[in-house]
Amino acid sequence: MSRFSRRTFVCTTIALFCAGLGAGAQAAEPIKIGLITALSGQSALAGEAITRGMQVAIDEINAKGGLLDGRKLELVRRDDEANPAKGVVAARELIYKEKVAAIFGGLDTPVSMAIVPLVNQAKMPFIGPWAAGTPITKNGANPNYVFRVSAVDEVVDVAMVDYAQKTFNASKFGLIMVNNPWGESNERGLVAALAAKGIKPVGSEKFEGNDVDVVPQLTRLKAAGADALFLVGNVGPSAQVVKSLDRMGWKVPVVSHWGPAGGRFTELAGPNAKEVHFVQTYSFFGKQSPVGEKVITALKAKYSNIKGPEDITPAVGVANAYDAMQLTALAIQKAGSTDGDAIREGFYKIDSYDGLIKQYKQPFSPEVHDALSAQDYVWAQFIDNRILPVGLAK
Repeated sequence: MSRFSRRTFVCTTIALFCAGLGAGAQAAEPIKIGLITALSGQSALAGEAITRGMQVAIDEINAKGGLLDGRKLELVRRDDEANPAKGVVAARELIYKEKVAAIFGGLDTPVSMAIVPLVNQAKMPFIGPWAAGTPITKNGANPNYVFRVSAVDEVVDVAMVDYAQKTFNASKFGLIMVNNPWGESNERGLVAALAAKGIKPVGSEKFEGNDVDVVPQLTRLKAAGADALFLVGNVGPSAQVVKSLDRMGWKVPVVSHWGPAGGRFTELAGPNAKEVHFVQTYSFFGKQSPVGEKVITALKAKYSNIKGPEDITPAVGVANAYDAMQLTALAIQKAGSTDGDAIREGFYKIDSYDGLIKQYKQPFSPEVHDALSAQDYVWAQFIDNRILPVGLAK
């Protein structure tokens, strides 16, 4: 072999070897999953719960070899600070810079509502593991890239009415709602749920997210004869409602959406935080399914501050995010790629999944983008700073 031929052979061999390495590196490129949620402020605990649920699911999927011929999942988080504008900026960064395959939302309905038009335009799958505003998934887009594994306001509202009647024998309902799209969504839903029973609320009041005194609104509801209150608001404002009731000396049943579960409610609201009954989609207390036992074991192993069910809080964030991540992984696997439109179709192809919250049977269809129903809700309250199912322990 001539010197030239030998040099050509060596160079060709090296080039082929490097090309092989490049192909292998590309095949092993991680699949990025974005998360936009509150990671600071009063609702940071909710963001951490969603993170933990997703991460435990991701670890489990990666330990089994990942997706799409060995590609590992990688979580990329952004803090929306409960601010819709910052949520949109974060979504753009995740879509166009990080090139994520899907984005998960957080606690706040206004933030998710702001992101929805962007993800539908970008053909980016958006999965809601918490925010319950009805229009998030029922957004009028066709095709619709938004899916959810969480409660839905219009369904929660029916459940709130039924629960208040059954538990407190209430008949005169006052509405006390945060003045934002989430509050508006629930006001419509509660009025409709009451109307279905031939009832009208005795009053409907609004408060701002930064209000520290809700006594005037509550005074009007008391004067109207309310014998139960329906509360919708996140941690801070919900705590101010409880403190305002304390200042008035008004002992009235409070049936709430799950806002109080999203952070330091007992610390902010004081001792009567325990009087608020709120909806959840899961509890780690009591007898667990094999999936529940597996998730608890994984959480204890990964997070040193988790010693038992009382430390898995808010449970709804962990549980919803875990199941949502597993279902998203199934959709990606069904899609056979990370193309947004293929993943959207992949959600419709999921036949069943034995999840944490329940056993899912065809959880999504082009007409239904919400995987949970009223049958999946449980009612809870704070007992000794722990979220427990109502009546479980005192």
